[in-house]
Amino acid sequence: MSDSVSMMPEHPPVTDWVNDFDHTDPRWTENPFPIWDELRNECPVVHTKRFLGCYLPTTYQAVKEIAYDTEHFSSRRVIVRDVRPEVTRNAAPPITSDPPEHKPAKQLLLPPFTPDAMKKLEPRVRAICNELIDEFIADGQCDAAARYTKHVPVRAIAHMLGIPEKDGDLFVNWIHMILELSIKNESMLMQAVQEMSAYFAGHIEYRKTHPTDDLISTLMKAKDKDGNPLEDSQVLGSLRLLLIAGIDTTWSAIGSSLWHLANTPADRDRLIAEPELMPRAIEEFLRAYSPVTMAREVMKETTISGCPVKPGNMVLLSFPAANRDPAMFPDADKVVIDRKENRHAAFGLGIHRCVGSNLARMEMTVAIEEWLKRIPDFKLDPAGKVTWSEGTVRGPRQLPVLFGKKN
Repeated sequence: MSDSVSMMPEHPPVTDWVNDFDHTDPRWTENPFPIWDELRNECPVVHTKRFLGCYLPTTYQAVKEIAYDTEHFSSRRVIVRDVRPEVTRNAAPPITSDPPEHKPAKQLLLPPFTPDAMKKLEPRVRAICNELIDEFIADGQCDAAARYTKHVPVRAIAHMLGIPEKDGDLFVNWIHMILELSIKNESMLMQAVQEMSAYFAGHIEYRKTHPTDDLISTLMKAKDKDGNPLEDSQVLGSLRLLLIAGIDTTWSAIGSSLWHLANTPADRDRLIAEPELMPRAIEEFLRAYSPVTMAREVMKETTISGCPVKPGNMVLLSFPAANRDPAMFPDADKVVIDRKENRHAAFGLGIHRCVGSNLARMEMTVAIEEWLKRIPDFKLDPAGKVTWSEGTVRGPRQLPVLFGKKN
């Protein structure tokens, strides 16, 4: 299918956010927070006819109700697009699975992401951060997104999977195609999934005769709920999920945190002076700049926070909007790096809560700690432009910063 056939028409600009929202509108991409405030003040669940019909819960309570309701809302499609591609089995379990298939699929993925497993991985992640900083610290400036935040989770997940860290550029390209370009161009989705599947199929085949002790072999040795080995398609689906869910999300969270610290010298100085605040600061960055908005498909008519929702529509399940709800968080629009009560939903709610939350927290902590150790004084480059990603995952894609030169 050529691009000209599969490209969707450009979306007209939004003139009425309450009745016609569009999460791909440039104003949403640039600064969604005032838009969410406007919508939340109007209604706990708003609707648009765009994307073949889509709801957006705007409050923490409405997001929570939907996340826990697997009877009325399916996870078989988790990205809101202009089209609804055919649902495929083993697409990316467990994130695309519903009960009862969901639980066994998720349990397969839990062991590699325990806190103990993360402790073993942490030294490699610290080394990755310093290898990256070594490449630009003498310049006194860099695009922190392109040179640093993007590569930390890419290299870490490659290390876990036992594949060459240099293949990271392939992963970044596939993720861009799936999470951004494919919203308006379905052929990009197909191409990325095919290329990713072919890449991992080669690694699976190789390991059938050359077993390793990495995450790919771990999945290949796993058994399903009936005690049978996983089909190759299940292993592939899980690998696709780990790549898509484990890279863009974390690089966005690290990037947003560095963007905040570049903008807010008082917070940066305080974190350097009081390193024991780092765990709370990480939770607050996760709340205030949550990267991930998932989707659900309405399967049966129901009401959410008093608002009727009808089948045939998608739901944009905005954990970031939930995390800015003043009914749940005092001073929800302020970043409070020593916030004590912080039951944020950055990793999702309900059965689909993120498998890799321990990994994401560790990568964020290590990436920010190592940056602050070596580049304690930095600011946004006024000659550059910060740009943000569009669609499902929000984070800085260009983050030009200036800092003192170091040898």
